[in-house]
Amino acid sequence: MRITTRKRIMCYAVIMAILAFCMTPQFRLFVEFPQNIRISQGESHLIDPGFRLPLSVQMDHQGVVRLGELKSSASQPISIESEREGTVNLYFRLFGIIPFKRVTVEVLPPVKVYPGGHSIGILLRTEGVLVVKLAPVTTNSKVTYPARDAGVQVGDIIIRVNGFLIQSDEQIAALTDAAGRAGQTVVLDIKRGPVMLRREVTPAFCSETGRYRIGLWVRDGAAGVGTLTFYDEEQRTYAALGHMISDGETQTALDVSEGRIVRATVSGIEPGRRGQPGEKIGVFVQQRDVLGTIDSNTEFGIVGTLVSVLENPLFPEPVPVAACSEVREGPAEIITVVKDQRLERFKVEIIRVNKQSSPDTKGLVIKVTDPELLKITGGIVQGMSGSPIIQNGKLVGAITHVLVNDPTRGYGVFAEWMLDAMNKSRLKAVG
Repeated sequence: MRITTRKRIMCYAVIMAILAFCMTPQFRLFVEFPQNIRISQGESHLIDPGFRLPLSVQMDHQGVVRLGELKSSASQPISIESEREGTVNLYFRLFGIIPFKRVTVEVLPPVKVYPGGHSIGILLRTEGVLVVKLAPVTTNSKVTYPARDAGVQVGDIIIRVNGFLIQSDEQIAALTDAAGRAGQTVVLDIKRGPVMLRREVTPAFCSETGRYRIGLWVRDGAAGVGTLTFYDEEQRTYAALGHMISDGETQTALDVSEGRIVRATVSGIEPGRRGQPGEKIGVFVQQRDVLGTIDSNTEFGIVGTLVSVLENPLFPEPVPVAACSEVREGPAEIITVVKDQRLERFKVEIIRVNKQSSPDTKGLVIKVTDPELLKITGGIVQGMSGSPIIQNGKLVGAITHVLVNDPTRGYGVFAEWMLDAMNKSRLKAVG
């Protein structure tokens, strides 16, 4: 019995010791120590171990990177100098014996693009139509919900009705009424997330409209104003917004059937304040003056092909795209439009850089520090999404969201992820 009690006490002690270690700065440094690093050719990167224990490192092959001198002092980060394109694994050991971390370093070819900042009008037609509401149908005797009762849900995307591809609510209305008058059901091919489903609905005669209906409100497109982030003049491609376009009511991502971007002008600003996001009041210059097509609606914004020439007088030459590991907390600037179509620079501060070794949103936290922009907008406002962030002469990211309770702050996405999304879309189109 004593042995059992003693063992139990020892187990508790070990658990408490482990929990205590997990709360220490050393453990957090271990968890935050990067597993993957991407740097541009010709650039360098610093790794700060953050502790004063002897640390050694070995590479699985030479020639891709060169390492600086290793020191145990936390004030002396480890320098990684890129030499050529390629991938190398670095194996870190404590005291030269205890395995600590394996870090994969990928050296990428340098990429240059033109920063954007231009206000653009976005016209998007979806693949199929999006169900935004399930509505009742009033017959002579009762109120029914045909679509809901058949298993249709808000957020579903209707691709086909009775075998016909759907692009508008008028098509659904006509096919539904025709089926009802013929005494037939309506077969819906639905996309719900990644899954395709089929639902059979019996139309009900609506005494209010004199037509057969199944009780749906749908949306077949989207339009709005945003900001161009960057463009590649040689490839004739662009990226904008920094975040996916989703339906405002259902938060469902919109699948692109076709779309285009056009020139837009900012006619006014509704300043942001605590609890109330502001907004750029944008007007499409001319919908027939197409700047480019929308090829994909990605997690990191829309990407597509340019059909008109773009210019940025603030950046007559392209700038390098920074890898995520090159971005630092500190001063930066954004390029955006607050009046008409004039591109302007404004000062911001990158107050947090979230370490990301794989694509994800909200990599940066930004604070607007420019007195002029604060006077005009109060900080970050709707329509500013996609405004490029420049630091040390490089494109590092784009503004994506505002913090509702503090409009001077917001989130940004790394430019590297937007570039990856643009290149994948281009390769998919070519393939």
